[in-house]
Amino acid sequence: MFVSLLLGLHALAVVRASVGGTFDDCEQFMYKGTAPLWLEDHSLKRICQRFADRPRYATLYDTANHIPVYSAYSFKRSDGAKRVDVPWMFEPQLAQDKSRSEMQPFPQGDYHQNFEDTQAVLSDYIYAFSFERGQLNPDPHQADPNDKAATYTLTNIVPQVREFNIGPWAQHENMIRMRLNNYCRGTAYVVTGVTTSGNMIRRNEVARVAIPKYMWSAYCCTNYDRNAPNSEKSKFPAHAAYGLNARTDNEVVELTVKGLENFLKESMSVDKNIQIFYHNCIA
Repeated sequence: MFVSLLLGLHALAVVRASVGGTFDDCEQFMYKGTAPLWLEDHSLKRICQRFADRPRYATLYDTANHIPVYSAYSFKRSDGAKRVDVPWMFEPQLAQDKSRSEMQPFPQGDYHQNFEDTQAVLSDYIYAFSFERGQLNPDPHQADPNDKAATYTLTNIVPQVREFNIGPWAQHENMIRMRLNNYCRGTAYVVTGVTTSGNMIRRNEVARVAIPKYMWSAYCCTNYDRNAPNSEKSKFPAHAAYGLNARTDNEVVELTVKGLENFLKESMSVDKNIQIFYHNCIA
């Protein structure tokens, strides 16, 4: 979705995230409390994103490429409204100095130099005019103001080509919002992520932030309206999509979750037994 690059810094309740080897504090955002089966790598850090002392969603973050690999969240019935009063934030626990456990709004000046080795910073996006800050857990898929606010952290952000971000991908996010609003009767679990191909945003001649080649997303809702139109019922209990992060030829393709998993095997390094949802979202 589109997120303005000119979003200002305003007062905000504290966001806190726990970073470690598990998602124990964020299991409620994953189907059956189980994270996607993924490759293990020393550069991949699991973050339980917290806002106002509560966990809000989970992110697998690549500290080498400075982008999230995926964010996993529970969808909330929403009217699609966006917050506009939230500052961009960073994750102190990804920095060498881990004395602070609370995610913070970006500071003024050059303080970001203390933690930019392991995560993206605002300076990385200032001159990246072709890209928008795309949220993996999008603000319009949340309803509570605190859940929405917690999505405005660069650990939930990837660079999306503007034409794709405000066009096909935004349209897909809105379609999924309406589908889950209308036909999911229980909790919908969503995992949204990226594939990369080596292209990077550079700052001062240094490769800083990986540019996704594809965006992908999948949802799981086992309690759904059995009387839904066949065209919609066929997309439950689980369905998926992917799209090319480009100015053209960027149509979002819907497919089964298994089809997405096969696509990811061909597009990036993942576990040969990759499974986005436990037991393939079978209740």
